[in-house]
Amino acid sequence: MTSKLFYFAFPILLLLLPFFDSPSLAQTPSNNPISPGTICNSTLDPSYCKSVLPNRHQNVYDFGRNSVRQSLSQSRKFLSLINKYLKKQSSLTPSAIGALQDCYFLATLNMEFLTSSLQTVSNTNQELPSSQADDVQTLLSAILTNEQTCLDGLQSTASAWSVRNGLSFPLSNDTKLYSVSLALFTRGWVPKKKRATWKPTEQQQLFRHPRLPLKMSSKTRAVYETVSRKKLLQNVGGEVEVSDIVVVSQDGSGNFTTINDAVAAAPNNTKGNNGYFLIYVTAGVYEEYVSIAKNKNYLMMIGEGINQTIITGNRNVVDGWTTFNSATFAVVAPNFVAVNITIRNTAGAVKHQAVALRNGADLSTFYSCSFEGFQDTLYTHSLRQFYSGCDVYGTVDFIFGNAAAVFQNCNLYPRLPMAGQFNALTAQGRTDPNQNTGISIQNCNIRATNDLASANITIQTYLGRPWKEYSRTVYMQSFMDSSINPAGWSAWSGDFALSTLYYAEYNNTGPGSNTSNRVTWPGYRVINATDAANFTVSSFLLGDNWIPQTGVSYTSGLI
Repeated sequence: MTSKLFYFAFPILLLLLPFFDSPSLAQTPSNNPISPGTICNSTLDPSYCKSVLPNRHQNVYDFGRNSVRQSLSQSRKFLSLINKYLKKQSSLTPSAIGALQDCYFLATLNMEFLTSSLQTVSNTNQELPSSQADDVQTLLSAILTNEQTCLDGLQSTASAWSVRNGLSFPLSNDTKLYSVSLALFTRGWVPKKKRATWKPTEQQQLFRHPRLPLKMSSKTRAVYETVSRKKLLQNVGGEVEVSDIVVVSQDGSGNFTTINDAVAAAPNNTKGNNGYFLIYVTAGVYEEYVSIAKNKNYLMMIGEGINQTIITGNRNVVDGWTTFNSATFAVVAPNFVAVNITIRNTAGAVKHQAVALRNGADLSTFYSCSFEGFQDTLYTHSLRQFYSGCDVYGTVDFIFGNAAAVFQNCNLYPRLPMAGQFNALTAQGRTDPNQNTGISIQNCNIRATNDLASANITIQTYLGRPWKEYSRTVYMQSFMDSSINPAGWSAWSGDFALSTLYYAEYNNTGPGSNTSNRVTWPGYRVINATDAANFTVSSFLLGDNWIPQTGVSYTSGLI
């Protein structure tokens, strides 16, 4: 991942609360008119907040709508500014162009997210239902992540200094404005009551079948059973609707010989009413860079198994790619599901940041997949993500990003890094305490690979380190082998984020789980079951609302 070269400095009012309420503000009903000075006390930068809000008494909803409207307007201006720089490509280096293209792509997403958010906040002056509030809070959280990703790409591109200088000020101001919008939305529309922890039924707890029960037409079913050589079995997990199927096979026996051609053939902007468009990828090594655009929603991709269906590439930062665009497989399409696939980046440790999977797909699910790389293997970039029964291999910061991501029943494999490096399993990138993001690792196994375990040199392996100021990662009910350093966690740089991060452990096992010699940072804690429940599939992802339709097994609460 990119280094922490630049970071917006905000005054800190309170550190680890989901939003910032002064006592007087907390006692003020949301519909009562208050001054901009009072409402701005619930934001990270009250002075900046007061400079952009109307100088008159309004309620929190009017202030919030005003902020979101301004945010949308600024996002349009920033997109236009990036476009102006891209029109001068002849004077730019390839790395600068790459960073700008990332920014342009992310800025277009921000406009979409803000347009959707404004539609919601314009229609109500009261707290939203939890699911709807979570949708908007997720979008506003992702907008800040997209801004930071754009900045990180520019900062890590030395040849882009002139572009960086021209964009740093608008990036800084826009980020502050987006932070105000997120804070006011959280203050006015997000329910204050703690979400109830849903308890899974016996059937959902027992659903561990290795194949998804797919519901499809007889013609489609015949195609699937022919290429997969498997009979579809009914089980307690229910059925998954499939609208159509195409087959990718390198020998020409399917509909397509490349994965990208199959993705291009998928319908655009479907609502999912008729189920998933299924791409079945037969065994083979597919040397291609797969990109699944936002309009390819409700796409399901099934391979023939880990190390059978393999997608591989070797893009990396050393060779001039941005971290964001180094991914072998990138997806931003909502409701994406992948099963039985290995995704690799083979650049090697010497090439530093080299992403296998970059996931910015909301409500996405990966089941029985493998992600293989070294530094920055799995980029959980943004929005809501669930990983079940997956394997992740890497060295430095090999699970990183700022999504709300839950890993359940997965295997995390730290491997042998370059000389002079240490391993960090996670580097979570939360930049604002109102973002509903973080990494939750539940009922997983953390074991060193054979090359690391048998190395004659001492390699330090840590559970994580704080990439950004409000980094949030929780390990619970997981096995940790002896490769984990007794301190557990590593600092990023000096005392950066040690007070503002949220790192927690709950009821883990194994020789590496002993917390008696853990770090003593203000932001680290050993938590109880009540706190741990906040990071379960049910509470952290509201996963009971969307994971069942995927057919993927999961446990809703604590195990």
